[in-house]
Amino acid sequence: MIQGIGTDIVEVKRIGEKLLRNEAFKTHVFSAAEIAYCEKQKMPPVHYAARWAVKEAYLKAYGLRFIGNHRLHEIETIHNEDGKPSVKLNGQSAVMHSDKKLGRIHVSISHTEIHAVAYVIIELQ
Repeated sequence: MIQGIGTDIVEVKRIGEKLLRNEAFKTHVFSAAEIAYCEKQKMPPVHYAARWAVKEAYLKAYGLRFIGNHRLHEIETIHNEDGKPSVKLNGQSAVMHSDKKLGRIHVSISHTEIHAVAYVIIELQ
């Protein structure tokens, strides 16, 4: 059974500007593994924007009314050996997900040079 569905679309330029203006933004929002992945891509802002969209879509699917200043770096986008994305929760975010009796997380990401979009579906256990 589905607990929630979330979606987010973001302008790549906006995330790219945040990365340039504020170095702390990167480590506050993204995990070390996400930073390493994005930095080795041809167009890092596109990949940062896609991960931002996943975080926002997850929080919407989770059911938060106000996104606010959550532990965004704990909501991590990872890829399997075939390149399929998934969400890995760490720290307090993993505990809250479990406490709410939530199960599998499904994610789909797409991007262009201008926009990144993510869809997240969270199942109940």
